[in-house]
Amino acid sequence: MSNELRIEGLSKTYPNGVRALNDVSLTIPTGMFGLLGPNGAGKSTLMRTIATLQEADAGSITLGSLDVLRDKDAVRRILGYLPQEFGVYPRISAEAMLDHFAVLKGIVNGRERREIVAALLRRTNLYEARKQSLGTYSGGMRQRFGIAQALLGNPQLIIVDEPTAGLDPGERVRFHNLLAEIGENVVVILSTHIVEDVSDLCSRMAIISGGRVLMTGEPLQSIRDIDGRVWRRSIDKHDLDGYQKQYAVISTKLMAGRTVIHVFSDTQPDPSFEPVTTSLEDVYFSTLHNTTSEEKAA
Repeated sequence: MSNELRIEGLSKTYPNGVRALNDVSLTIPTGMFGLLGPNGAGKSTLMRTIATLQEADAGSITLGSLDVLRDKDAVRRILGYLPQEFGVYPRISAEAMLDHFAVLKGIVNGRERREIVAALLRRTNLYEARKQSLGTYSGGMRQRFGIAQALLGNPQLIIVDEPTAGLDPGERVRFHNLLAEIGENVVVILSTHIVEDVSDLCSRMAIISGGRVLMTGEPLQSIRDIDGRVWRRSIDKHDLDGYQKQYAVISTKLMAGRTVIHVFSDTQPDPSFEPVTTSLEDVYFSTLHNTTSEEKAA
C-alpha cells in the first residue's frame, strides 16, 4: 500500500478552551519526517491523534487508502508508537517485557515470537542485556527498548515523541543511527523540540507552534533560503532590551559571560554585526519570531 500520510484540516479544542490544533494540514512521505516546535505547540496532541489515542474535532487523516480516524483497529495493527512518557515495569527483564508486548500485538506462535524478540533486541543493540531488569537500564537503553517495542509487527507508520530529551551525546548518536536505519522504508514521524535531531535525521520537516503549521520543507533548502540574512554580535546583557526593540532578534546565547544575539535582516544591521553560517536553529527561531511579529502587527 502507498505509505503517504495525509493530514487535512485537523482541529482540536480541549474542554478548557485551549485550541491545541488549528486547521493542520501536512503530507508526510515515506522516510524520516521531523515535527519541530516548542513545548505546548500541539505536537503531542497531533501525535496522539495520528496514533488513534485521541479524537479530532474536524479534519481527516489517511495513510494510503486507510482512514486513520475511522478505522482505528486497522491503524493499530500497522502502527509503532514510542510516546514521550514511556513507562516500563522496572523488575521485568527486557526479553520478558518485549515478549509480553509481542503477545499484545497478536504474535501468538511461541517460536516465531522468540525469534522476533531476539532479532529486535539484536537490532536495538540490547541482546547482551536482554536478561537485565528494565529498572537497571540507562536512559538511552530504555529509549532503544521503546523502539524495539514500537517495531513489533513490522509497522508501516512509526511515531516517536521527544525521543532524545535527557540522553547523553553518545546515546543520542546511537539512537539517531537506529532511527535512520528504520526510516528507509516506512513513515517515521519524529516529534521534538531539539533542532539537531531534525537536522541530523530528517529529509522533510514542519514547524508547528500554537497548534498551527508555520512552515514545511526540506531542512537543507530552508537553511539555504535564509542564507545571508542572519547576523550576530556580542553585547552586554543589559543592552539586550534595546537591541530587541531595534532589531529582529531571533535568538540569544550566553557565551563566555557575554550575550551573543542573532538578528534576522536582509542587510547588515550595522558594521558591528558579522554574518552567520546559518543553521536549522536559525530557520526555527526566525520562523517563530516572524510569526509572532506578524500576529502582534495584526
